[in-house]
Amino acid sequence: MMLSRERKGPKFRLFPKQGYILFLVGILVGFLIFLAVAFTFLGVGPREGGEGGMPSSIEFEFLYTSEKQSWIEEVTPGFEGWFRERFGVDVHVKLHPGGTHETVNLILWKSVTPVVWSPASSIWIPYINLRYGENIAAEWVPLVLSPVVIACWRSFLQKYNVTSFRDLYELADQGVSYKYGHPDPLLSNGGTMAVVLQFAEAAGKKPEELVVDDFKSEAVLDFVRVIESRAVAYGKSTGFFGTWAAESGPSAIDCFSVYESVVLDNALKAQKKWNDPIVAVYPRGGTLLSDHPFVILDAPWVTRWQRFAATQYLYYLLNEESQSRAQKHGFRPANPSVPLDPDVFSEENGVQYEIRVPVLKALPGEAMEALFTVWTAVKNPGV
Repeated sequence: MMLSRERKGPKFRLFPKQGYILFLVGILVGFLIFLAVAFTFLGVGPREGGEGGMPSSIEFEFLYTSEKQSWIEEVTPGFEGWFRERFGVDVHVKLHPGGTHETVNLILWKSVTPVVWSPASSIWIPYINLRYGENIAAEWVPLVLSPVVIACWRSFLQKYNVTSFRDLYELADQGVSYKYGHPDPLLSNGGTMAVVLQFAEAAGKKPEELVVDDFKSEAVLDFVRVIESRAVAYGKSTGFFGTWAAESGPSAIDCFSVYESVVLDNALKAQKKWNDPIVAVYPRGGTLLSDHPFVILDAPWVTRWQRFAATQYLYYLLNEESQSRAQKHGFRPANPSVPLDPDVFSEENGVQYEIRVPVLKALPGEAMEALFTVWTAVKNPGV
């Protein structure tokens, strides 16, 4: 199932309800196939399998990004019990968290051979397919959602009314001395997504329209370089900026590009300590979603039983209870049947209930590779 979106009023859906229903039907069909195969091989039930039969236990590795680690660790034991109860088969999900770029390299180097891979964003799927040489990530489904935002102190917003990366460029070009930051794109998905949005703004294109030549344009490079001239830090993660800002206050940094979930984690902490909340700005030209795609790899090391168990894991992660728990960790549900919690997603917590800007698509793998190549030419050399 490919990533898709549907616009209805100001809302953007990654999962059209019709598509989601089809997905659930697919899971049901998979379940029926599972039972048919089990009874064919075993005659009675899923206990002992002969050659080619169903195993008494299934283990598969899940390579995923650390920002959703607390949610995944919370719900996975429940899945293992749920699977055992329904199929009479023990399943163990071997959890392997890491940074997105790190997970890509682990797969490319074959240091890890996961059945399921979940980077922080689907922008990495064209990139890994390009680098792998074939579509190892052929199909995916988003697990949870968190848009990239520009986090600012409310006092800074009241003074400068920042609504986009172009506004940050114009402030810097006019000589306004503000303090900016985002994670290093060579280390963090959040940093990559922020820099992609800056290049798209500079080129006057959507990310999906970017080509290698855009990263060679001096006008484009200068635009990004001007924004980066205000950078005071390039951390390893988006979480670093939220914690640092909340603890150090407005004198340390004025604005920074992070996930919406980082604002949710730190807005009230900042308000209590500095009497000045951190607020999420959704870039008016559009944002990229950290959509945490669930990818069952099309790889030779993935067995049919592992693939089946992985589809059931996906089903479990998308059920209402799991998706509701994800919201407590700052993620929007990818399952459109799960209502958004207004107590979490509210202006009081520094974020919008609805995403009212366009949700943009990923850039091509070749363009992503070009971005990594030119990063050192546009970053602030003094940071």
